[in-house]
Amino acid sequence: MVPAKISQKTEKKAKEIAKKTMEFLKGAGVFGIEMFLTKDDEILINEIAPRVHNSGHYSIEATVTSQFEQHIRAITGLPLGSTEMIIHSAVMKNILATKDGPGMPKGISQALMIPGVSLHIYGKRDSRPERKMGHITVIGNNVTECFKKANLARKALII
Repeated sequence: MVPAKISQKTEKKAKEIAKKTMEFLKGAGVFGIEMFLTKDDEILINEIAPRVHNSGHYSIEATVTSQFEQHIRAITGLPLGSTEMIIHSAVMKNILATKDGPGMPKGISQALMIPGVSLHIYGKRDSRPERKMGHITVIGNNVTECFKKANLARKALII
């Protein structure tokens, strides 16, 4: 969800940790740094992915420059683009299969009738329980509205 429901102090601390991590790694391009926030407001790094990451998929619909475009710009030496939001809020929800079967979900038309919903189906041939088959991105005026629409869209999909 964007914006994250964290304090400005926590946001600043997370950015500092990410910056120090990348300075240490001397990385180029887009890196996904997945962090956890403990109950005591401590930030823990869970995963570092030297590539675009599912936590940034919302950027396709919600930011001036998506993580995919930004990655290409960074590794080819082009000027980086703005990561500014073009909408107030965004929520990304994974589409996990619930059973063995074909990879294409049913209910796509119903999900896409919900305003602000975008579907990204990964084109995998077969589904199996808990396999990630795609994701839903919802953009809107607030996170609560986006979550409701993401859950409605996911309920419309049968896979």
